[in-house]
Amino acid sequence: MTFGITLILLSIIAVPSLLLSKKPNAKELLDKIEPYQGWIGIIFCFYGVWGIIFSILNLGWITTFPIWWVTLLAGSLVQAVLGFMLGFSLINKFVLSKNEAAKEKAVALREKLAPKQGKLGIVGLFVGAWMIVASILFF
Repeated sequence: MTFGITLILLSIIAVPSLLLSKKPNAKELLDKIEPYQGWIGIIFCFYGVWGIIFSILNLGWITTFPIWWVTLLAGSLVQAVLGFMLGFSLINKFVLSKNEAAKEKAVALREKLAPKQGKLGIVGLFVGAWMIVASILFF
């Protein structure tokens, strides 16, 4: 259930335009979170990678809890990718700042991924909600 809740929170941060269209006063909250968005992204990226590792370590669940195992793996993948996309600015700043060629490639990759962030955030909302329901039903 924790994976689902964190995925929903991450998805809300990743889809600010959707949130702003529903609640106009949410801009103030998003402005407060914006300075920490990179750190939040990196933490959730590692949390998603841990979920992927956890699901692979528990591969035996495929025989006993197949729906839950697939749900855990899918949610962890979405969480790792969304976390990477949100934490990209810090990764670029700390890891790639010394190599200009790698920095340019990373910026080009980010420009390709940026339009997909909103769609992936919406997918994250649905997968996170399903993870909560599946944890109650199947595990």
